[in-house]
This record gives sequence, C-alpha cells and structure tokens, in this order.
Amino acid sequence: MSYNILIVDDSKTVRMMIDKTLRLTDIPLSQVHHAQNGCEAIELLAEEWIDLVLTDINMPEMDGVELIRKMKENCLLEKTPVIIVSTEGSQTRIDQLKQQGVQGYIRKPFTPEALKEVVENVFVN
Repeated sequence: MSYNILIVDDSKTVRMMIDKTLRLTDIPLSQVHHAQNGCEAIELLAEEWIDLVLTDINMPEMDGVELIRKMKENCLLEKTPVIIVSTEGSQTRIDQLKQQGVQGYIRKPFTPEALKEVVENVFVN
C-alpha cells in the first residue's frame, strides 16, 4: 500500500523540506500534495483522496486549527489523520489539538528521523 499525503504550510521552503524528507524515508508514497493554507487544503481534500495531512498551525486565510475543525465537520474527512508540524510548542496547545483528534505533533525544526517516526506511528496505529 502507498499513501497520498497533503502538506499544508504557508512556507514553500518548509513544504519542500517536508516533501523531500518524506521521500528519503522508506514510507511508501503514492502522491505528495501541497497547499499553502487551510483554504487550499480544503479544496484539495474535496478533489483528492488523502491518507494523511501534515499541517502548520499559523497560516494566513485559514490556519491549521480551523482546517482541523472543518475536516471534523465533514463526514468524509473526519477520520483523516492529521499531524501538526509547527514551531509552536506549548504543551497546553498540543494537548488541546490532540483532544481535537490530532494524531501527532512535530516541532520545527525537526529531524528526518522524528518526522518518519511520527508518520509511521499514524499508519501503524
């Protein structure tokens, strides 16, 4: 089985870094899609089957928290796993996001090993 992944971040550099890191792992990838904010992500999620969303929290137009809320309101997207990739590291914030159904959290900057571990944990569990 190979996976379709969506990377949501307002920084193209960060999106490309996550993409490249994923491709260096042995996680079987089918397609890796990119969106620069939650609005673009919602549009893409309506058109493509996505197995995992990796999203930043702080973005213009629609942030990651709003994206997660919109996904939970949609019966087709509510079970799609979400991993937060953010510089924000408050434990309270992380706990709140996990209560909203977020499966993982990676703090920027991250190592390729940390990214691989969190993504693999989502697909194994």
